[in-house]
Amino acid sequence: MKNDRDEVPFSYHVKVGHISANPVEVHVEADANELKALAKSWNVVSVDNLSADLQIARWKRDGVRIKGRVQAKIVQSCVVTLEPVESAIDESFEQIFVPEGSKLARQPGNDAGEMLLDPDGPDLPETFVGDTIDAGEVVAEFTALAIDPYPRKEGIEFAGHIEDSGENDKKPSAFAALKDWKKD
Repeated sequence: MKNDRDEVPFSYHVKVGHISANPVEVHVEADANELKALAKSWNVVSVDNLSADLQIARWKRDGVRIKGRVQAKIVQSCVVTLEPVESAIDESFEQIFVPEGSKLARQPGNDAGEMLLDPDGPDLPETFVGDTIDAGEVVAEFTALAIDPYPRKEGIEFAGHIEDSGENDKKPSAFAALKDWKKD
């Protein structure tokens, strides 16, 4: 997560001290200025809307769990025709936060000091400093991960590309350039 809060285009701060074990339901929605900033940040034509329904609750003793569902409508440029392509994003996510320095944020290892990673297992908890977590930044990050990196307009195929085999490539003679130079 970013540390410079001035660069975060969408923000919703949650005070950790006010979070109980019972989940709190929160609805967040980006305003027009935030939508423009997100479009610039994600390098898309426009972000028409972004909203999320969140459940925020305590996790273990000092941690916080944010579960939610993010929905967005964005417009990107087609990678073939450069025409606008509308995309709808609807993703569920879950992120756990623990205070900086918490033992829960460390990756478990074995006796040889190697880290054990399970690609299908849960992600490690994120750490936070102070008493505030930016749930809006979490929403923006999970939305950005759901954006199609190569959007194409429906029915468009990239067929104009012919791969060069290199058969006709000849290395030019070093003296060919001198031959034309001497004529002047």
